[in-house]
Amino acid sequence: MRWAALAALALAGAAPAQQVSSGEPLNARLTGDLVPTHDPVIIRERDTYYVFSTGSDESGRMIRVKTSTDLVNWKSAGAALDRLPDWATKAVPGTRDMWAPDISFVNGRYRLYYAVSTFGSNRSAIGLTTNATLDPTSPNYKWRDEGLVVQSTEASDFNAIDANFVADREGNHWLSLGSFWTGLKLFRLDPKTGKPADPNAKPVSIARRLVPEGAPDPVEAPFIIDHGGYYWLIASYDYCCKGNASTYYTVIGRAKAITGPYLGKDGSSMMQGGGTILLRADLPEKSRFRGPGHAGVLRDKGTDYVVYHAYDKENKGAPTLRIARLNWAADGWPTAEN
Repeated sequence: MRWAALAALALAGAAPAQQVSSGEPLNARLTGDLVPTHDPVIIRERDTYYVFSTGSDESGRMIRVKTSTDLVNWKSAGAALDRLPDWATKAVPGTRDMWAPDISFVNGRYRLYYAVSTFGSNRSAIGLTTNATLDPTSPNYKWRDEGLVVQSTEASDFNAIDANFVADREGNHWLSLGSFWTGLKLFRLDPKTGKPADPNAKPVSIARRLVPEGAPDPVEAPFIIDHGGYYWLIASYDYCCKGNASTYYTVIGRAKAITGPYLGKDGSSMMQGGGTILLRADLPEKSRFRGPGHAGVLRDKGTDYVVYHAYDKENKGAPTLRIARLNWAADGWPTAEN
C-alpha cells in the first residue's frame, strides 16, 4: 500500500521529513503553489513529500508534481512525464492528457498509474509507468512505460479511470477504479506486473449510486485503506469539474473483506449510494472551498492525512490542494480535521 513505502524507507534509515506542527488545522496553514491541483495523490520519499495530480505544465509535460518537506509549504516541481505513450493514443483516439494519477511503492519501484480518456466517454484506459526514485536529481530517476493495464470501451459497463492500488493483508494486490456508468470496480492484480492476474475475469463491483434508469451514475475516484481490522473505501459522489458550481463530496464506508460489502456508519450500503460523509463543503453559500473530492490518503509517522482538491470561491473557482488530518474516533470511524 501507499504507506508501505514509508515504512520501508524508514527501516532503511531514510531521513524523516520535518514534523507538522500542531495548532491550527493543516488546511489553514497550507501555502505556496497550491493551484492548480486536481485529483491529487501523495507519498513521501525520504525527506520530501510528493503530490501528483491531473494536468500538464507550461511545457506540455504531463502529471503535475508538487513537493514539500513539511506538508505545509508547497512548490511546483513541473510534471513527471514527457508525452503520451504510443499505445495510449492508439487505444483512446483523441486523448491529449493523463488524468487521475495514483502513486505507490511496490517491489522496490514506484508505480504511477494514470488514466487516458476523453471527457464524458468510457472509451478509456489505465496505464502504468514505474521509477526507481521520485527524486529528479537522482541518476536513477527515469520513468519506464509498462503499458496498458485495464481498458474500457463503449460496450463496457464501467469507465477505466481513477485507479487506486492496494494490497490486502494476505499480500494480494488489487486495483480499484471507476467513474459513473455502473460504478466502482475492483480488479485482482498479478503482483509482479501490476496488471490484471486474469484479463478475462469479471471485476468486483464495490460501489454505485441508485439513479433513474438512463441517468448518470455520479460516483468515482475510489481509494481503499486498511485500518482497525476493516478495509475502508473512500469515494466521491455527485459532480466535479464545475468550479464553484461543483457539487462533489466525499463518502466513506468499511468492510471486513476488501471486496466488500462497504457500509456506512448507519449501515447504508455503498452499492446503493450509501456511506458516511467524510468531506463536504459547508452548506452556506459563503463557504470558500466548494466540491471537495477525489481524495487519497497518506499514512506518515503514525498519522493519517487525506489529500483532495476543492474549488476556491475566492480565486475564481481554481482547483486547490487541500490536506486534512484524519482523526479516528473511539467508535472506529474517521473525521477530517478541517
